Amino acid sequence: MMMVHGYKGVKFQNWARTYGCFPEMYYQPTSVEEIREVLALARQQNKRVKVVGGGHSPSDIACTDGFMIHMGKMNRILQVDKEKKQVTVEAGILLADLHPELDKHGLAMSNLGAVSDVTVAGVIGSGTHNTGIKHGIVATQVVALTLMTADGTILECSESSNAELFQAARVHLGCLGVILSLTLQCVPQFHLQETSFPSTLKEVLDNLDSHLKKSEYFRFLWFPHSENVSVIYQDHTNKPPLSSASWFWDYAIGFYLLEFLLWISTFLPCLVGWINRFFFWFLFTRKRENSNLSHKIFTYECRFKQHVQDWAIPREKTKEALLELKAMLEAHPKVVAHYPVEVRFTQGDDILLSPCFQRDSCYMNIIMYRPYGKDVPRLDYWLAYETIMKKVGGRPHWAKAHNCTRKDFEKMYPAFPKFCAIREKLDPSGMFLNAYLEKVFY
Repeated sequence: MMMVHGYKGVKFQNWARTYGCFPEMYYQPTSVEEIREVLALARQQNKRVKVVGGGHSPSDIACTDGFMIHMGKMNRILQVDKEKKQVTVEAGILLADLHPELDKHGLAMSNLGAVSDVTVAGVIGSGTHNTGIKHGIVATQVVALTLMTADGTILECSESSNAELFQAARVHLGCLGVILSLTLQCVPQFHLQETSFPSTLKEVLDNLDSHLKKSEYFRFLWFPHSENVSVIYQDHTNKPPLSSASWFWDYAIGFYLLEFLLWISTFLPCLVGWINRFFFWFLFTRKRENSNLSHKIFTYECRFKQHVQDWAIPREKTKEALLELKAMLEAHPKVVAHYPVEVRFTQGDDILLSPCFQRDSCYMNIIMYRPYGKDVPRLDYWLAYETIMKKVGGRPHWAKAHNCTRKDFEKMYPAFPKFCAIREKLDPSGMFLNAYLEKVFY
């Protein structure tokens, strides 16, 4: 007797509405038992299964025409260990719901990506990152997890049990099984001050090491078709919360006017360089300071639907890669690039498919907005960027669109064969594969 109720005719779309699918059945289980039932049914009917969280990945990594399991109802906090500063949560909890709970216990996550409407299991599974050369990707904060495999077995993984699987499962791509719960290593609650100020590309690239030493969470935004850079420092502070945000500048200008001008530029591409320079002058030439609880500074609202690519390259290649991207845009005036190119830095780790595997990395995120949902030609920019990234030994962000296949990943990831062996052992029939993952593994 099936306890879990499935829905037909559900359309799944990712947040940016750039990818979507129609799963045959859509489930929202409330317990481990119900997940086990869905997997048993999938085995019996020979269906594929895809687990989805917040649906924020700007790629088809979460799409399937088989069974979809949405983890939103498995969102409880299971345990808080004040002494170890560790918290155990169900896989489907949204970061947006976890932060206020951690606040109550005087705890915080040491680093976070920009978006909080995402599940903990999804954030780690796709290799989400932020910035800070002393901090790894978000998955490095996971100290234990439990996983249900295709045959319904539950495995507990940590440094001390199933250690090899643990190093694979922290960036799991959704292909090893269903993550049920995770234990996160937290830190005492802290406040951050964010300071942003204008600079030039030459200054930042010439003094990269000193910027990295000066600020714990340092990143910068480059405005293509110009020399302009906005430097952003985020650091621990005891200052009371302070916001320099204003509806007029951030929304009226930074969103509504920008969207309108970008839409016009779809007819007159030569405007993009002007738009980038104008908005830098308008919004980024004065020094700005904000301070607040750490998670309120780390996360910011993504207002635009957008296409993005984000690759991790060896940190020492930052200058070479950015200057080459700039030279490419100068040599091809017809290729347009929206602002910003966001540049962030992350500490190396030992997670098998982490883009930062065994090397400190620089992430270089490029973006093309979709004003009023209209696609802007981006293929020339995309391909030129990918070519440069591959040349300097880059690895693409798993959640974001890329054109890589197994041959590429075998070159990029020393531990790729090891991950494949673990995946084939846990999921011999390929229950957790989809079109995106087939390109990765076959």
